[in-house]
Amino acid sequence: MEEVYKSEGGKQEILGKYREMLDAWPVKNRQYEVATSFGPTFVIESGVSENPPLILLHGSMSNSLTWYGDVVTLSKTHHVFAVDMIGEPGLSAPSRPSYESGAYPLWLNEIFLALGLKSSAIVGLSLGGWMALSFASQYPEKVEQLVLLCPGGIAPVSFGLLWKFLFFSLFGKWGEQQILKMLTGGKVPLEVSPGMEEGLAFTMLINKHFKPRTAKLPIYTDEALSKLSMPILIICGEYDQLIPAQKSISRLKQLAPQTESVLLPNTGHVVINQAERILDFLTPHTKIVS
Repeated sequence: MEEVYKSEGGKQEILGKYREMLDAWPVKNRQYEVATSFGPTFVIESGVSENPPLILLHGSMSNSLTWYGDVVTLSKTHHVFAVDMIGEPGLSAPSRPSYESGAYPLWLNEIFLALGLKSSAIVGLSLGGWMALSFASQYPEKVEQLVLLCPGGIAPVSFGLLWKFLFFSLFGKWGEQQILKMLTGGKVPLEVSPGMEEGLAFTMLINKHFKPRTAKLPIYTDEALSKLSMPILIICGEYDQLIPAQKSISRLKQLAPQTESVLLPNTGHVVINQAERILDFLTPHTKIVS
């Protein structure tokens, strides 16, 4: 199995900090592993089991802490499963099948089976959006609604941004500011809140000790995207330097005309805190238990 950390010590530092932060998960939850043929997969389950299920898939170089600011709202109306993707700095297996292998929709299908889900809504961010698209095109009958936050796979990504990110991470606080500029589309907050500061510090820790994926993310064919028959919402940042926002929106709408879209002004690749907007889209299509 591929080693995704730069050292054993770095791995333990990241995972130790992750477990510490998971202890403060803001709603009542269960944390556990499910078995898959690609290795164990870590899940954080929140919300009432009678409510409609919702799968959350984070982005690259991250884990389920991505949803810390959204899970309180989402779990009020949905049975939420935040999944640590394999091959990323979380508590799932470090396995990284190639993007072209077809492994990722199989992996996600095994998670559905392990959780006893016949179907679910899915929210995917960046690489998680790419994986959600892969699953939805292979198993459209299992996806009730699809929410894509700055997703990969629809238009070519700017791969050079990763190397800039790695370069700036070598330069302490100044480097952090440059990374913030890239992720926010050049819009750096004048003051970073304590919560955001802790998250940024954790991101820098991951970048210091974790090996990012370097394979080019494949673009889905017209045929694959045309198979998407479920309600879709795509949310992108106007100034995203990684994902071509308008190209992604236009192509998806052309091939899946039922798609709704939001282009966030003054926003880069950091598309977060969208829980209310997500629920506005999901709720008309679901039956909620009060």
